[in-house]
Amino acid sequence: MVASGCNRKRSRRAPVPAPPSPPPLPPPEPEPESQSKPPQLTSLLALLASSVTLALRFASDRDLLLHPSQTLALDPLLLSAARAVSRLLAQLPLHLQTLTLTSLSLSPPTPSPPLTSSWFLRLLSSPSLPDSAWRDAFRMSKPAFFQLLHALALSAPASSSSLALPPDHKLGAALFRLAHAAPARAVARRFGLPSPAVAARAFYEVCRAIADRLAVLLDLAAPDRISRAVPGFCALSLPNCCGALGYSRFGGAAVAQALVDADGRFLDVSVGWDPSTPPAEILPRTKLYSSQSIVLANAPHGELIGGSVPRYFLGPACSPLLPWLVTPYKEETGAADGLSKESIFNHVHAHGMQVVRNAFGHVRARWRLLEECWEGECQEALPYVVVAGCLLHNFLIKCGEPMHEGIQVGANCDADVFVDFEGENDKEGERIRDVLAAHLSLVSRSR
Repeated sequence: MVASGCNRKRSRRAPVPAPPSPPPLPPPEPEPESQSKPPQLTSLLALLASSVTLALRFASDRDLLLHPSQTLALDPLLLSAARAVSRLLAQLPLHLQTLTLTSLSLSPPTPSPPLTSSWFLRLLSSPSLPDSAWRDAFRMSKPAFFQLLHALALSAPASSSSLALPPDHKLGAALFRLAHAAPARAVARRFGLPSPAVAARAFYEVCRAIADRLAVLLDLAAPDRISRAVPGFCALSLPNCCGALGYSRFGGAAVAQALVDADGRFLDVSVGWDPSTPPAEILPRTKLYSSQSIVLANAPHGELIGGSVPRYFLGPACSPLLPWLVTPYKEETGAADGLSKESIFNHVHAHGMQVVRNAFGHVRARWRLLEECWEGECQEALPYVVVAGCLLHNFLIKCGEPMHEGIQVGANCDADVFVDFEGENDKEGERIRDVLAAHLSLVSRSR
């Protein structure tokens, strides 16, 4: 019994193993990225690209209404932003670039739009624009612009010339650059010029034309040029004075000497002197110094109490006292009453010298390029550009053009500061100054 029971135990069937579990299902294949929504970064880049595109379009559509200083400040910022966004988009995979730019077109404006669609041509074809737009852009009214264009007689475009530009475009580009210190690239884009190099050549061509065609405005030896200056200084209590001589620095690279009449016209200009050269050493090397005896010859003397006074020019304290160049007395320490004849003379003298300081200030304020720092090879051209600015100043006075209200004069006060002359004074010059000082003292007491 026991044995059979054991046999039954041993004959029990082994358990059937469980069937293996089915392998895990593979993860679902992701949808193609072209069908998915763009990632957040791509969406942000699209918004940024759209904003830059709209800003570029606004600046392009409203450039006739914006002040030149505004557009010159906006243009490089917007173009830089457009290029930066384009570079960012270029880092994305190609299919994301396509997705991002499906509804956008971000392409910075070309440096030189076609001549037929340039800002200047649209300005010419917009008669409804106020004259202030021309004054803002070129520092002169539209009639004065075309009067200057006629006076310069710039060459017409020739097919064989590398500078085949209409004369009005040459003049406009040159004046715009001179007035706003605009980079050549910005000038080329605004006037539809082929390249910045063409804009630079047009600028120097116009400056040469101004120096050649308007040189008569600086002819000191012209008949009655000096005699016409005398009444204006007489009104400033300076009898028989014919002009005020002054010095100024331009571009950090050159000193200019100029003679100016009481109305602020330049009578004589000499530019290109090294900034380290004292004015007392500049004066004897100028044409004015060698020709003053001829210019002032045979002029009537002014008879004042105490003696006669020949015709003369006012000179700054940095110049020597000469029979034809009257400089101020040296300021005496402690003489603060202001009642001495020397103090009265210095006061009137300073008032008369203000005309040359104002003339230099107007030139620098109108033509901002002259305030820029000129370096390297550009320094060689600076004297011609300064002379061109002075001639344009005279031309605008002749046309009756007022100084634009938006132009601030006198920003660079240090440009006219020079060390006082410490040499010996001319004896005849001292006599003439003493006679003038005595006369002014009597006039002052009689009032």
